[in-house]
Amino acid sequence: MSSTDQLYRRKTREINVGGVKIGGGNPVRVQSMTTPKTDDVVEVVKQIKELEVAGCELVRVTVNNQESADALPEVLRQIRIPVIADIHFDYKMALEAMKHNIACVRINPGNIGAEWKTLEVVKMARDTGKAIRIGVNAGSLEKPLLKKYGHPTPEALVESALSAIDLVEKQNFYNFKVSIKSSDVRSNFRAYSLLSEKTEAPLHLGVTEAGTKNYGSIKSAVGIGSLLLAGIGDTIRVSLSSDPVDEITAGIYILKSLGLKNDAPEIISCPSCGRADIDVYKLAEEVERRALGLKKNIKIAVMGCVVNGPGESMEADIGIAGGKGEGLVYKKGKAIKKVPESEMLEYLMNEIERM
Repeated sequence: MSSTDQLYRRKTREINVGGVKIGGGNPVRVQSMTTPKTDDVVEVVKQIKELEVAGCELVRVTVNNQESADALPEVLRQIRIPVIADIHFDYKMALEAMKHNIACVRINPGNIGAEWKTLEVVKMARDTGKAIRIGVNAGSLEKPLLKKYGHPTPEALVESALSAIDLVEKQNFYNFKVSIKSSDVRSNFRAYSLLSEKTEAPLHLGVTEAGTKNYGSIKSAVGIGSLLLAGIGDTIRVSLSSDPVDEITAGIYILKSLGLKNDAPEIISCPSCGRADIDVYKLAEEVERRALGLKKNIKIAVMGCVVNGPGESMEADIGIAGGKGEGLVYKKGKAIKKVPESEMLEYLMNEIERM
């Protein structure tokens, strides 16, 4: 597949989550979840705004008690992106959240309880124009399914999801998406692959409890990326034991690497070697940090020497090829200026801003 070919994507039903269209050929959406207690409005709003700047398109908040539900109006008043209420155990919290202007509720078939509780949530979602995420997790699977399969196998996860899908669709409610997450990449891939053959609902991808920033990002890139390469997935969350902004960064990079994100920069940089006469690591990291959140579909090259530097920089929209204490800046295939190492970062970023 050439760089100009579009990745195949399985056709799913389009849904509306607070004005953001998911599925049906719409762009794959990137989302995250807040970490402060939801009734700590100041910190929650601060984090959501940081996530939005980084490129987050939807955000989930915990609603596990009345205090969290009561805080939602003030949180929603101060932010712009759609909010999803994360519900476990107590279906009444879903009803409380939907009294406010949240966009979606996430319910877990493994702990929501009796079917009538799910039906109450579906009825209110339909009446208030909300969306639902059916979120199946390997760590909280229904006890009868654990007894039947012995472990949270892919087949067990799929059976849980299909049962919930059937229950919801029998109510003529279709504004829902489904996730079916495991912390095991291979099990995760098998579960989503099986489920994608049995439903037209949009699928929310993730490797749950993926791990630390470093390992979890790689694990998620493999787990989420392999599914997207197979044409599966409409929205993603990278689950890290780290700042949620890191989840958004990793998610955007996964999509960008697959050609599924056209409103974010791609940064290519060399691993450096004994030929380099500039500090490639520092320059590349600073360019990446300052380019985070830019809504520009451009390729930026940061190269350390003359072996591949000129060629890669000429192929990028803008790039710099290092020399001895200086670098040659290329823009749209043409060398435009030689700058000393101390001025590289600012010159490059100024040129990027003008593009």
